[in-house]
Amino acid sequence: MPHTGTILIIDDDWDVLRAAQLLLKRHFAKVEGERNPQQIPYLLNNNQYDVILLDMNFTRDRSSGKEGFLWLDRILDLNPQAVVILFTAYGDVEMAVRAIKAGAADFVLKPWENDKLLATVRSAMKESVPEPKKEEPGPEDKKDLPSPIIGESPLMQALLETAAKIAGTDANVLILGENGTGKDLLARYIHQLSARSNQPFVPADMGAIPETLFESELFGHVKGAFTDARADRKGRFEEADKGTIFLDEISNLSLPAQAKLLNVLQSRVVVPVGSNKQRSLNVRLICASNRDLEKMVDEGSFRQDLLYRINTIEIQLPPLRERREDIVLLAQHFLEQYRDKYKREVRRLSDSLVSQLMRYPWPGNVRELQHAIERAVILAQSDLLQPEHVFKKNSSFSKDADTGFNLEETERELIRKALREFNGSITEAARKLGLSRAALYRRIEKYGI
Repeated sequence: MPHTGTILIIDDDWDVLRAAQLLLKRHFAKVEGERNPQQIPYLLNNNQYDVILLDMNFTRDRSSGKEGFLWLDRILDLNPQAVVILFTAYGDVEMAVRAIKAGAADFVLKPWENDKLLATVRSAMKESVPEPKKEEPGPEDKKDLPSPIIGESPLMQALLETAAKIAGTDANVLILGENGTGKDLLARYIHQLSARSNQPFVPADMGAIPETLFESELFGHVKGAFTDARADRKGRFEEADKGTIFLDEISNLSLPAQAKLLNVLQSRVVVPVGSNKQRSLNVRLICASNRDLEKMVDEGSFRQDLLYRINTIEIQLPPLRERREDIVLLAQHFLEQYRDKYKREVRRLSDSLVSQLMRYPWPGNVRELQHAIERAVILAQSDLLQPEHVFKKNSSFSKDADTGFNLEETERELIRKALREFNGSITEAARKLGLSRAALYRRIEKYGI
């Protein structure tokens, strides 16, 4: 009668893989084998394993052990409680010891003795304690929660299904997409569906944090660390403890800042500025970018090892022009939202407006559409929204669909309105507009307000 327990063996040597499977299948309930380490994220996201046996070297690199370290890190990112045993040759023992310090449970020498391998796996099995059942509802129980992302197009429905599938894991997620596509909303949705939903969701705009304040903002500081450090302060990572941290526009980080971030992600600890005490981290990482990070890696402006770390799961948000089925749905949603906010009578989109909305390319995506409808609701004097409320009068778009709504003009108007509403308070106006103070300052300078 086999013992209970599920084992995953990852080794690209077919003979080694087959021999280990034949031995362990006689002693454990389920033993799976995989030759391609690239399948690890898929396997761990779709199955639970009590023990994972991992080779230190694969076909790309037969001797250095670097791949073993990389895949060990990847496994522990996907499941910090994973119990990993390393397969290693005699010459790799020193590396195996280093790997244990990095989180592996044990190592087995090749060629192994059967009794030794069994004893090591059984010992590791005792360390493999199943995670307690969470009282919070999981993704399946939360499937009826309203999504902050509006979209009925096949593209968006498939994307939301993917988000629901990965939400239950702790896998790092990279969201890619043009400005205005809703990357922040998708990040919040993943957090909302996760087991961490009752814990903090902490966003951080990497484009709005000055280089000199990067460490203080993300990792915190202690009193007296620098001139204005009048008290201890937690960084964004500590604020997100047990929850999710969302690093928006991560492509804006300089190479030195990228190195500091990578070190924190690898060690899972932060050291506040001015302190020498480490503070452990328990956060789920979601990042976003509107740039091609692979291209940046080729250009030398983004670290390949950092990209490898943050994109366990990669999601591409489509631009609005690629999901035109959602344009009218979104426009009607924004109409209702701003009609209630500004106490207007407008209730419907005219047929001619619907036609022009569908033809316009929306380079600013959902954000541009939102600003356009908000402005139109403010200007409309009837219950029907017309093209002239949304698009500039006499614009060439009304004739040939090449150009149309002036996004910069509307953004300038919205900023002025927010500043007037809060008597010039940058903090309050930025909060109202959904911007950081730094981002609002940049726009004020840009538009000469």
